[in-house]
Parts: sequence; structure tokens; C-alpha cells
Amino acid sequence: MNSDTSANVLYVDDEVHNLNAFKASFRRKFNIFTANSAVEGRQILESEDIHVIVTDQRMPVTTGIEFLESIIPDFPEPIRILLTGYADINAVIDAINKGQVYRYIQKPWMEDDLRINIEKAFELYMLRKENRDLTASLIVANEKLENLLRGDLDA
Repeated sequence: MNSDTSANVLYVDDEVHNLNAFKASFRRKFNIFTANSAVEGRQILESEDIHVIVTDQRMPVTTGIEFLESIIPDFPEPIRILLTGYADINAVIDAINKGQVYRYIQKPWMEDDLRINIEKAFELYMLRKENRDLTASLIVANEKLENLLRGDLDA
């Protein structure tokens, strides 16, 4: 992984002081984008290349899980982390099954713990991207080999 590359992290939470605290804690380590609703979060996803999404579970209108589930068809690549102040086992199960959540973290979050989890999520994002790129290169190489073989067989 290139150490010059910094993770683009989107944090979605309806509480402005949480958004400000997150940005203050992590702005030196990551490129931080914040949204105070699922609608605003989707707008950022449409305009920025986001690698990691961190979202609060309990928000008005759309929960964190509903937001993550809704963006999967259009934005499947970002790694997802769900934060909540409530220990709700059903939310954990839904997060994993519906929202494809990488980590579920209790609020209030510990800065070092959350930073490490974001770093690991970004590493996973980069490994998956490298895997997709290598797979695409392999497909092209196989097609070229098949064409060469067909050319030899036709001669």
C-alpha cells in the first residue's frame, strides 16, 4: 500500500458536535468528509471517491444501517463502520447482513481504537482494489492468449 495515499473517510451523524469532534480528531490522519444526514452522505459519495464510511446508527429519518444498505448498489466499494451508543443485537445482525458492515463500534468511541479500525478498513479497501485491478489485467492477458492460440490454430 502506498504510504502517500490518505484515506477519504465519510462520517455521517445527525449530531453536529459529533461531526466536529470526529473531524478534529482525525483530520490530520485522513481526508475527512462529514454529513449530517443520509441524503447529504449520498451527495458526498456522488462527488468524492470515498474509501471508508463511518455512520451513526440512530439518526432521524434514515438509520445508519438503512443508509448503508441503500448505497450498496451504487457504491459497493467503500468499507463500512457503524457507530452506536446502544447495544442492540438486532442492529448488529442487520448491520452485518444488510449493510455489509466491516466493524460495529460502541459510542463513545475511543480515538485510538477508531483510528486503528479506519486504518484497517482502508487497508482492506486498497487490497480489494488491487485484487480487482489484478483480476482485470488477468482477464485481458487471457483474452490475448486465447486470440494468439486461435491464430495459431487457424494457420
